[in-house]
Amino acid sequence: MSTTTKPKHIGRNISRIRELKGMKQEALAIAIGVSQQSVSNWEASETIEQEKLIEIAKALGVTKEAIENFSEENVINYFNTFNESVSGSFITNNECTFNPLDKVVELYERLVQAEKDKVEYLEKLLKGK
Repeated sequence: MSTTTKPKHIGRNISRIRELKGMKQEALAIAIGVSQQSVSNWEASETIEQEKLIEIAKALGVTKEAIENFSEENVINYFNTFNESVSGSFITNNECTFNPLDKVVELYERLVQAEKDKVEYLEKLLKGK
């Protein structure tokens, strides 16, 4: 009987953290500037390059170490450590670390730029005929 532990599946950890944050693969892809298929491929991989892992962690709002050390048990322990205040309600930190409107504007600007690039490309094709 072997006592060796199975290595962490980094892609699966990314997937679980993304799901816990309520984020779709496409949203993560847009935040990093890659295709949704790239995100899908990363989530299927056991290992990921450190530079890419840092980018993913930043987009998810966690540290690289949080992805590497993620476990379902830690999540349960985290939520079980909330203490009740004197009034009996739970103490939570629901503060956003970014302005959601800034993210919407950023996404909109990316979409507009993509459309401009597409129009420019199509105009070049038409001029070439």
